[in-house]
Order: sequence, then structure tokens, then C-alpha cells
Amino acid sequence: IQLVASGGGMVQPGGSLRLSCVGSGFSFITTHMSWFRQAPGKEREFVAAIYKDGGRTQYAAAVKERFTISRDSATNTAFLQMNGLKPEDTAVYYCSAGIVWGTVVQGKSNTWGQGTQVTVSS
Repeated sequence: IQLVASGGGMVQPGGSLRLSCVGSGFSFITTHMSWFRQAPGKEREFVAAIYKDGGRTQYAAAVKERFTISRDSATNTAFLQMNGLKPEDTAVYYCSAGIVWGTVVQGKSNTWGQGTQVTVSS
């Protein structure tokens, strides 16, 4: 089981980035996906999650209306489109996968990607 996250980088406030998380070694279509982030000196926090069939999503209040989570079963990829980025969005972003929705949303899955750095600065 492997998750490979990519797409991070440095962007100015108000800019956009699209993160990708490619999964392998498991059944993507039966697995919920989520994104978490961890800023320096802070605990890892929930960002967004998407149900296995894409029919349900959940967002943290801080990113709602700015971030969009999606998935493509043809490529085993989950995406996080981030618009209107703010300096406080600066963090390492991690994707996670699991078969129990509550576990995935709470960050208690055993399956994590390696993280991708997002820096929002002028």
C-alpha cells in the first residue's frame, strides 16, 4: 500500500495550487481519501475528505469555500484544489486512505502519504 503526494510549492497569497495523491496496492474504489496538514509547531489537522464513491465530502471550517477535494478512480488519484491561499495555509500536506469513514476523517488511518510542502508567502 502506497500513497504518493505531489503538487506542493510556494505561492503568493491569493494564489492557487492543486495537490495530487496517487494510491497503489489497494482497492481505490472502496477506499475513502482525506487530506491533513501540519504547520510548524502545530499538530496535524484535518483539511478535507471524500467518500469512496465521491458522493460525500467534508471540509474543515478554515478551508471551506476555498478548497475542493475530488478523486479520479481511473487514475487512483485524489486531488485537493486550493484557491485563495492564505499565509496560514502554509504547512506540509498529507493524504490518507482508509475503509472506515470516521477513521479517515479523524486521521486514525494507518495509510499516509509522504507529505508535500505548501508555502504561502509574499
